Amino acid sequence: MLTYSHVPPPWVLIILGFAGLLFLAMGLIWTIRRTPARTPHDAVLHVFGRAYARLFHRLSFHGREHIPADARPGPMIVISNHTAGIDPILIAAACPFEIRWVMAQDMRARRLEWLWRWQNVIFVSRSGRDRSAVREALRHLEQGGVIGIFPEGSLERPARQVRPFRRGVGLMIHRSRARVLPLVVDGTPQVDPAWASLWRRSNSSITAHEIIDYSSLGMGGAEIAEDLRNRFLAWTGWPANNEPRSHTGIDEGDKAKGRPVVAQTADIASDPESNAA
Repeated sequence: MLTYSHVPPPWVLIILGFAGLLFLAMGLIWTIRRTPARTPHDAVLHVFGRAYARLFHRLSFHGREHIPADARPGPMIVISNHTAGIDPILIAAACPFEIRWVMAQDMRARRLEWLWRWQNVIFVSRSGRDRSAVREALRHLEQGGVIGIFPEGSLERPARQVRPFRRGVGLMIHRSRARVLPLVVDGTPQVDPAWASLWRRSNSSITAHEIIDYSSLGMGGAEIAEDLRNRFLAWTGWPANNEPRSHTGIDEGDKAKGRPVVAQTADIASDPESNAA
């Protein structure tokens, strides 16, 4: 039994308390300095984002050896299937480098402006007339940055099916000659609207596959888009969903059959070959 004589003097407790706080502060600083952030504020948000993905969505990783460990891996395009509005945050938690996502302008919800700024999103018009956004994405790649694209152009509805990949994605890869990091996202909340997944718990997973260098394969944009889709079909074993979509990314089949319509969350709507200077 602990008696008063075994209790350390107050000055010892004070020293131990300060030592513990110092240890925690040093650990937090070390973690923040290793995050892919432009400012300390961004670094803190990234740390909390990773904790949120791990604890709230119980995010698990597979194929981690395929994800570059460098905070500046050089020009690269992250390609992922699109399951929910939470996808960019989960992917950011899996990668030790900053990713600038390309997103359709009409999905820029004002109440999530903090999220767009944190992710440094590149917004692009679905009309295909927004040359500045495509130029910005290409310039970011030329400067050694990483961008993220959802090549299907809309959410997977029904879930676990692979939509056709947009030709503009292949053109972006072809023109930039950037390496491609393919990721498969699964297990996210299947809720509408898409951003409701932010507050729905899940058992999500991200599987990384080997980086692809299309610059050495001699493929054009359309061939690259088709090849990527075939790889996703093989990796997942999911069926292909070829139902037509309108230019807004809304599934025409969903409207005709009375299924819930889900808006597209990210896409390269422009043709980088014709719009980029």
